[in-house]
Amino acid sequence: MESTGGPFLNTAAVTSPVGIARLLQMTFGCTTFSLVAHQGGFSAAYGTFCMFVWTFCFAITVFIIACEFTHLHSCLSLSWGNFTAAFAMLATLMSITAAVIYPLYFVQVGCYPIGCEVRDFRIAASVFAGLLFVAYATEVFLTRAKPGQVTSYMATISGLLKIVQAFVACIIFGALVNDSQYGKYVATQWCVAVYSFCFVVTVVVVAFSVTGKTALLWFPFERSVVIYTFGAVLLYVSAAVIWPVFCFDSKYGSPRRPGLCAKGKCPWDSQLVIAIFTYVNLLLYVLDLAYSQRIRFVSHL
Repeated sequence: MESTGGPFLNTAAVTSPVGIARLLQMTFGCTTFSLVAHQGGFSAAYGTFCMFVWTFCFAITVFIIACEFTHLHSCLSLSWGNFTAAFAMLATLMSITAAVIYPLYFVQVGCYPIGCEVRDFRIAASVFAGLLFVAYATEVFLTRAKPGQVTSYMATISGLLKIVQAFVACIIFGALVNDSQYGKYVATQWCVAVYSFCFVVTVVVVAFSVTGKTALLWFPFERSVVIYTFGAVLLYVSAAVIWPVFCFDSKYGSPRRPGLCAKGKCPWDSQLVIAIFTYVNLLLYVLDLAYSQRIRFVSHL
């Protein structure tokens, strides 16, 4: 038999610092959802979301380890460096969200009425959920672009910020559908259009980077992304001014939370969440614009 010119298996996929971090992710993720499924328990939308996060991240992490260990990622029509960097950032955000939500809604100090065994399982699951977040954050730290290093776009600060921007937009959408009364004024409908447009374009930028198709476009992708980021800053500035005025000014809304509003079903609460995360995303887009002046795209790493 002729030599293939290299080893069949890539042992560095599990022995390098990044590989070890991924093995820990797989271990902590499996442990977390196993504890919850076995005895900890979950219910309602919050518990279902947490279980989805842990199982989804576990499955993709196993897929990444298997592909790198067997070199199968070279057969995929993906920009592998962009894909793994984007997933690591997304998993970091999702895992920290689940690590906060699960103990907040399911962990209690006393044993009544769930029993001490269930309580202990839930506490253990919460601990491993926190460790899972640390493992994913470690991968982001290890794989991020270093100064002067040629790397994938999604590993740069600008690329990582794209994932955070999309994630924050999802939080905004969640608050919008939770009885935010955004359809009351044309101005607030404009804000929703801003959130939707920026989210869609950001996802498209990530998708083109992950699939490695940026070089096939007939227009300069790098320059277009910078122009879009500048436009997104202007759009979010308008939303950051309009939304608070039409929600919290006494002429259009309420500057204070109504006393009769039920907890968890109050439009004012949703409007406040949207206002806060509008400013968060505005800051993220400003940082993105600043960093995008200092990077160069590499499509196929």
